[in-house]
Amino acid sequence: MTDNQLNPKAEYHTLGCKLNFAETSEIAKILAERGIVRATKGDRPDIVVINTCSVTETADKKGRQLIRRLASRWPEATIVVTGCYAQLKPAEIMDIPGVDIVLGSNEKLKAAEFIDQWLSDRKPICEVTAPMEIRNFQPSCERGDRTRYFLKVQDGCDYFCTYCTIPYARGRSRSGLIADLTAQARHAAGEGGREIVITGVNIGEFGNDNGQSFLELLKSLDSVDGISRYRISSIEPNLITEEIIDWIATEARAFMPHFHIPLQAGSDTVLKLMNRRYDTDLFRSRIEYIRQRIPDAFIGIDIIAGARGETPEEWQKSIDFVASLPVDKLHVFPYSERPGTSALHIAHKVSQEEKHRRVARLTRLSDLKLEEYMKERIGREYDVLWEHPVGDSKRMHGFTPNYLRVSAPLQPELLNTISRVRLDAIDPEEPDTFQVTLL
Repeated sequence: MTDNQLNPKAEYHTLGCKLNFAETSEIAKILAERGIVRATKGDRPDIVVINTCSVTETADKKGRQLIRRLASRWPEATIVVTGCYAQLKPAEIMDIPGVDIVLGSNEKLKAAEFIDQWLSDRKPICEVTAPMEIRNFQPSCERGDRTRYFLKVQDGCDYFCTYCTIPYARGRSRSGLIADLTAQARHAAGEGGREIVITGVNIGEFGNDNGQSFLELLKSLDSVDGISRYRISSIEPNLITEEIIDWIATEARAFMPHFHIPLQAGSDTVLKLMNRRYDTDLFRSRIEYIRQRIPDAFIGIDIIAGARGETPEEWQKSIDFVASLPVDKLHVFPYSERPGTSALHIAHKVSQEEKHRRVARLTRLSDLKLEEYMKERIGREYDVLWEHPVGDSKRMHGFTPNYLRVSAPLQPELLNTISRVRLDAIDPEEPDTFQVTLL
């Protein structure tokens, strides 16, 4: 850094997905290599980095509120805003008082260079590459202050679903190379990492640009000594093939029985309007195949409530379809109108009140499915990786292979280790968590 201050401090804020978290951690690592230390509680930061999301209008609103709050709280700090909201609406962000630097998706990991530039001439910076011109893959494998590492293997998306702005925020699909990504996993293991979450925008597209395949990547990562657990963050139903499922079921050493698969709508009519690349028959076949091959697997799905074209008849088809699926949790999102998307031309707009009713019904259904899955596993024994507690908590939490959350009194010597537990009861204060006995 060109500023004269000794050991300047930076504060980091992340909104949105696990991929954003991984990239924020990578920015922090790059700045740390330049002598910028992470601010701790009570510090006055010299630099504030805000990594934004723009998946919904609510995400944009949260981003604006956070930027304004931090710029007001730290008026002397250099305010850096990046992420999907910055890529899509850079001028809007530059107009927020106190913002010094706005960086698009392609410039995100070059934040240190732009901070140097700003400290040199104190002139506002707005650097955003047009999404279709983004060609390079920027790697990251970081854990920040968490226990699990997040390994970015792919970025961008070629799907152009009618409701989604991600291709315009992240660019076209592009991937890392298997050898490089495996080397990053080995480095994480060398730092004591035990679990890696594989992240990306559409990770099933991995290798489409370089002749490699997602299954080849999984097999290479599985060979890394020291990593005990891998999780696939999210994968499209048409891209998680029976071959991948079979490999995880029978040959994989460290890949966990935990799947997150976006459905988005349980109506074939709405799926077609969304430009999704599967129908309900294919989706059901993938879910049932996982359940057949890996009976104890935990399966979560994404679903959007109240999308354009989701008439009462199509909504009823959707809720009936979801209720019939052998899945264990629903991640429910109300449909959000996104400027510039082709979904705005689809007839039948669902009212906000009706969206809220549909969200509430799907949430109740999710609670019932999760409770059923958890109750069936009371009394079973699992291995748990204990994670570092947040703040001053006197309890520690961890996850079973199938991603059941458990809690126990804090034992510092067990953090980042795997131990055997028995699931005794569902915690009445944390209904998504088990009380356990350590064995």
